[in-house]
Amino acid sequence: MRVAEVLQIKGNLLFTVGPDTPMRQAVRTMAEEDIGSLVVIEEGEICGLLSFREVMQLLNDKERLTEEPVSLYMNTQPLLVTPDTEIDALRRMMLERHARYVPVVNQSRELMGVLSFYDVAKAVLEDKGFENDMLRAYISGSDRERVTAEGSS
Repeated sequence: MRVAEVLQIKGNLLFTVGPDTPMRQAVRTMAEEDIGSLVVIEEGEICGLLSFREVMQLLNDKERLTEEPVSLYMNTQPLLVTPDTEIDALRRMMLERHARYVPVVNQSRELMGVLSFYDVAKAVLEDKGFENDMLRAYISGSDRERVTAEGSS
């Protein structure tokens, strides 16, 4: 399974902010839209990622939300993947980098979507469930064929 397949299921609704967006406004957007991250875009390019991790760090440091810009708190080197990335490789990268959210970009580095660890886990679980159902159907079909063949001898 590849990232492109998960994006198709999830959809590609995106929420982005500019680096000058005040933190208070960015957090409000995250809360209102029930999302865990915002991709930070400047002049059409990804320049960072703001997630709950950075918001929690801000609250720990300042004990309140501020009007300071997102650029002061965003992750400036988020993990980026392409639609061709294999899900198993993505899971490994997310675990190694402690990344809960990963922007997906095409060859031109154009943003195509964001996958969360939840999205990846859900896709893997559904894929394994489908495989299990297919195996059960195959085994059940094989048993029926054997019983039918034994009964007609």
